[in-house]
Amino acid sequence: MYQIFVNDKPIVLTTKVEQETDFKNYLLDTTAIGKVIKEIQKSSLGSIRLIGKDKKTLLKSFLKFLPNVIAGGGKVYNDKGEVLFIFRNDKWDLPKGKAEGKETIDRTAIREVEEETGISGLRIVKPLEITYHIFKRNGKYKIKVTYWFEMHTSYSGVLLPQEEEGITKVAWLNETQIKKAMNNSYANIKLLV
Repeated sequence: MYQIFVNDKPIVLTTKVEQETDFKNYLLDTTAIGKVIKEIQKSSLGSIRLIGKDKKTLLKSFLKFLPNVIAGGGKVYNDKGEVLFIFRNDKWDLPKGKAEGKETIDRTAIREVEEETGISGLRIVKPLEITYHIFKRNGKYKIKVTYWFEMHTSYSGVLLPQEEEGITKVAWLNETQIKKAMNNSYANIKLLV
């Protein structure tokens, strides 16, 4: 099962048909993605489920619907066990951004974290989940595919929000602060935290 978020509502890719309650079922191979996106945005549905035949090809089939934007990001820990967050568009988020040219996805993730927060000395510990969300740019829908990495740094200097990217704050948050921040974050970030 995969979840592709439209704002904070998921389009669920699955092979199992379930009785509709607060969601609707559609067949993956006959659906019109524009209709699905509009319906999930404008209705009170909790989600939409796209039913496919083969578990192995669900995601690949869905990703063909819209242009893909590949991005990398980090869940960065410091020596105190705090996690690095950014505040952008009035929500708490983790630093991430799109790949440039032929750079590797791990290089993208490190570069974007450094650019958006001003930190350095990052080390990738392990890959995390991949998240998917649909957004609209210049009147066209796209799917952002974000590869996440757990990272560590001993950096203790000044945090510098990348203001030209709309980031107004960068902060190290402890466990209690993270729980509070998740009340004002994105569904796909909540999956990582």
